[in-house]
Parts: sequence; structure tokens; C-alpha cells
Amino acid sequence: MFHSILLLLLAPTEVPTQWAQLTIERRVIIRVPMARKGRAPVRIAPELKDAWREKKGPRCIALRSIRSASIVVANGVDLILADDHRYRARLERGCNATGFYSGFYVEPDGDGSLCSGRDELQARSGLSCGIDSFKRLIAQDPAD
Repeated sequence: MFHSILLLLLAPTEVPTQWAQLTIERRVIIRVPMARKGRAPVRIAPELKDAWREKKGPRCIALRSIRSASIVVANGVDLILADDHRYRARLERGCNATGFYSGFYVEPDGDGSLCSGRDELQARSGLSCGIDSFKRLIAQDPAD
């Protein structure tokens, strides 16, 4: 009996060749920190609301130029760029900016831009809000 089992183990078996396909996907997520004053996280600052005047903004902003963000209004997140320009990402209806007080994440598209009508901001809490539009922010003259 031992010999027959051994013969079965040594006998060639025809096992069909199995082919498999492996797809490796890379997921990149960019974290945008909030601008901080001191050590406390920036919250909605109504006193700063009138410090900026909104003008028509672009449809997209290059992600590599965004350095930090702040929350000044309830329905938008202000983006501070490397060249000190500011843009307000107006959030889609029903989204409150306070959910992004500790920063947010963005999954970049292939073009490397953050675009209104296409992209969304994702908070660590799980909140996700689409960007309705961008507004260019111009500093108000305190005399106005």
C-alpha cells in the first residue's frame, strides 16, 4: 500500500496552467493643513469676514501652490497659496466649513489641479463636500 501511494505521488499529473493578472494602483492623497495662530486651530472668524472682498475666481487651482487654509465664512474654505494669494473655495449647498477646522484631504486628479464642479474636500471626520466655485480674495482697505 505504501508503494502505490508513492507511485501516485511520483506520477506526473497534468495541471492546467493558470494565468493571473495583477493590477497595482497608486492612490495619492494630499493633506492641506489649516493656518494656525498660536496653537489653537483656526475656527470661523467673523471679524475677518469683512477683511476680504470676493472677486470672480478661476475654475481650477494648482494643488502644488496651496500651502494652507483657514475658515472665515460658514460655507467656504480660504486657500492660502505659496505666492500669498488667497482663494475661497465655496462649498456646495448644505456643507458647513466648520467640519474642516483641522484641515482636509484632496485626492488629486491627473491634471494636478483642484477644480470647482469636479473635486471635493474630505475632512478627517468623514465629511466630504464638493467645491461649488472659487472666489479670488482681495484684501479690503481698512478705511473702506
